[in-house]
Amino acid sequence: MTELRQTTREALLTVATSTLTGALFRRGLRNMFLQDVFPLRLDQPRMVGLAYTMRFIPFREDMNPPRGPRKSVQPQAMEECPPGHVLVIDSRGDARAASAGDLYIGRLAARGCSGIVTDGGLRDSEGIIKTGLPAYQRRPTSPPSPIVHYPIDLNLPIACGGVAVYPGDVVVGDRDGIVVVPAAMADEVAEEAVAATLYDTFAEEEVAHGRSLTGLFPVAGEQALRDFEEWKKARDSHL
Repeated sequence: MTELRQTTREALLTVATSTLTGALFRRGLRNMFLQDVFPLRLDQPRMVGLAYTMRFIPFREDMNPPRGPRKSVQPQAMEECPPGHVLVIDSRGDARAASAGDLYIGRLAARGCSGIVTDGGLRDSEGIIKTGLPAYQRRPTSPPSPIVHYPIDLNLPIACGGVAVYPGDVVVGDRDGIVVVPAAMADEVAEEAVAATLYDTFAEEEVAHGRSLTGLFPVAGEQALRDFEEWKKARDSHL
């Protein structure tokens, strides 16, 4: 996928990654949530965008002298990740050195990218926060990337947080973390997730008013479905 429908993007910005993982599970996809990848800060905006990928391999001094010419893949990623896309980095789960820092991430923000995700670490956290770009990582780290990482290629299938990520996948982030939605099913998954979110809102209100979960959640009984339809009518009349 080279472009995400605006209606789908807007829908995905309103639903939780937990709801999306449920919709994916019902389609047989069990491993789409990145493990040990967390938001830089809990109050950062939600994130939706298509995946643009970069892959690191371990740095090896005889092949790439630390003080010699450096491969331009990393800055190239910051210049070529398309607006509206999320830069997803395969750092092999290694946060001993940074996958990127505030200047690189600031460049992504200035170019209209949607966010950055790594299963390694990011440096210059205060500077990253100033960029306003949603950022996800294993943990913060300060050492520069060549201590551990060597950027090897762009926009090929990668592993990140134990999940296979293909260029053009839809990447969604919230306070819980990151879920990857295959592009071919993004529209239908978003539509289902919006409907499920509305039912969850109804169920939350019912539970807050003392209703039992039996027949309400996780399986909605006939009475709950009738009550949900009445709740929607009342809600719509006040909009």
